[in-house]
Amino acid sequence: MNRHHESFCDGVARRDFLRIGAAAALGMNFPLARVLANEAAAARAGTLDAARNDTSLIFLFLRGGLSTIDTFDMKPDAPENIRGPFKPRGTNVPGIQICEHMPKIAGVMDKFSLIRSFAHSNAGHGPADHYMLTGYHPNAAFNAGLLPNNQHPSIGSVIANKLGPRGSIPPYMCLPTMHPSASSAYLGPQSVPFVIEADPNSPAFEVPDLQPPLNVDARRLEDRRGLLAKVDRFQRSIEQRANSGVAQLGVFSERATALMTSGDAKKAFDLHAEPEKIRAEYGRTTLGQSCLMARRLVEAGVRCVTVEHQNWDTHSANFSTLKDDLLPKLDMAMSALFRDLSDRGMLKKTLVVVTGEFGRTPTINKDAGRDHWSRCFTVAIGGGGLQGGRVIGKSDQIASDPAENPYGPEDMFATIYQSLGINPHDEMRTPEGRPVMLTNSGRIIKELI
Repeated sequence: MNRHHESFCDGVARRDFLRIGAAAALGMNFPLARVLANEAAAARAGTLDAARNDTSLIFLFLRGGLSTIDTFDMKPDAPENIRGPFKPRGTNVPGIQICEHMPKIAGVMDKFSLIRSFAHSNAGHGPADHYMLTGYHPNAAFNAGLLPNNQHPSIGSVIANKLGPRGSIPPYMCLPTMHPSASSAYLGPQSVPFVIEADPNSPAFEVPDLQPPLNVDARRLEDRRGLLAKVDRFQRSIEQRANSGVAQLGVFSERATALMTSGDAKKAFDLHAEPEKIRAEYGRTTLGQSCLMARRLVEAGVRCVTVEHQNWDTHSANFSTLKDDLLPKLDMAMSALFRDLSDRGMLKKTLVVVTGEFGRTPTINKDAGRDHWSRCFTVAIGGGGLQGGRVIGKSDQIASDPAENPYGPEDMFATIYQSLGINPHDEMRTPEGRPVMLTNSGRIIKELI
């Protein structure tokens, strides 16, 4: 069964994604041309930051809610109906323990830190997703389903808006799909992500919106472009007379072609060129190969990559699902990503965040599962010049609430923005010109600096 068609416990379809990109003549996707056009318009208007920071962000979003009481903040001394069957194990940082079923992650604990006092106030999938992807708690109208999923712009869209692209490759990408709250909201089409919309673990993996295939060289593409020019010359002349704005899209289609023929872009998207040893280290799973793809995209100049992995909503069979399915995939993918970035000298300039929208309840339910719990959970964060090998904050004896130093989404976003060279006290503008702060009273998490 295709897991993307499944639903969460609140009945929201997993395939309820915004679609960016589709078909176009000669394999150039029209939405990509539109995005490039808007990027250029923003540059002409002076809205792209001239002093662009070199740090990139990989945001690994474990959709459904990782049970951090069973992984990163275990409570072995709690009663049996709270602690569960998993045992803690040591890591390569003395004094820090995590779950026994994450031995590879334990070996790279020095490369990231754990915020164990993370909390927010919404335990519903949609609102919590939005909060953790944008840094803004949605209002009552959103919660009632009266506003779209993307009420505020995602962190990737803010980064794209503030820093712009590096060269011809888009600044913000999502894979293997895009969450409804991961787009640009009022920042507009110039800040939408480019969506891979394909499983990097598939033997036939290719990026659907970047045709022809990656192994077609530029000369063959130029021949096809020549044929197309003869066919559509009349159509273009009509467009020029009818709408000069639409006609200008031809120029940006040329930029889309440049992206397809760019050596850097080809290297980034051609996952099949990666050594098999490296692919195996990440794990031959959708999660593993998506993390590897994220590393390649950052290496090619993408500023923000959001990787979404689903099915962490473990209301039943929490422990068997984690042990037999989810944790082995996460253990390989997350450990390989931190190790690979470090080995390549990229970790200092690549910030990695690993989180779900919330955690799970301290008490195990009657179905051997754990339910939604946003009052206290753990976020893993490392790279980008932040300190690794630390535990920030503390939860109480049963991981029910923060015992000290509570932090939330606003604080995480303020810290990320500062690490990327964006002023967290800067403003965005709605189409009506209304100023909106990047973070709503967010504090820098000083223990990470």
